[in-house]
Amino acid sequence: MYSTILLDLDHTLYDSDESERLAYAHTAATFGLDDPDRHFDTYVDINRAMWAAVERGELQPTEVRHRRFEQFNVTVGLDADPVLMADTFVWGLGAHGELYPGTVDVLAALASRASLGLVTNGLSDVQRSRLSRLGIAEYFDAIVVSSEVGATKPRPEIFDIAFEQLGRPAKETALMVGDSLTSDVAGGFAFGIATCWYNPHRKPLAPDSAPTHEIGALSELLALL
Repeated sequence: MYSTILLDLDHTLYDSDESERLAYAHTAATFGLDDPDRHFDTYVDINRAMWAAVERGELQPTEVRHRRFEQFNVTVGLDADPVLMADTFVWGLGAHGELYPGTVDVLAALASRASLGLVTNGLSDVQRSRLSRLGIAEYFDAIVVSSEVGATKPRPEIFDIAFEQLGRPAKETALMVGDSLTSDVAGGFAFGIATCWYNPHRKPLAPDSAPTHEIGALSELLALL
């Protein structure tokens, strides 16, 4: 059915929650934050709000890098340089975390039958470090990182860049796969391609979202080719 598959990275192929938790713990210890576990949810709330602003076009990914720690430090009363904290945290994001079990097998199977593109909202140094460490770049014919191209999901421009790298496949042959209804599904729909919501936790579908497909495991993608 589809011969071009665009894939999200965070929370779709990669356990970003674990990566974030470990990077936060390392950063908190480095900068002497008392009782870091008590403040982790504060960081998560600030970070999610800023990435939501990125999706709305109100912030650039590079601004999130340090601004989340500016706000975090004020909120928890930590006297530390937010830029240095950001550098430490970004290193941790690249160094910690793993792919979800079975991801490499699925990528290998998909790549043998379709052209694959990776389209990710994120910081270049984080995502490139992850791809290098995990050894999965070889499966993709196109890799588009939002901070490198100045466009973010769900805006159509980032999908257009991926299509350019893939040689302009016909839109009816393409499928966008990701866990986010607001960036992956909404973005693919706005660009005019089919979408697949990766929903392993079986969350309820938002009333204003209409993915073409829904899967609970990445291996289910093989039946769509």
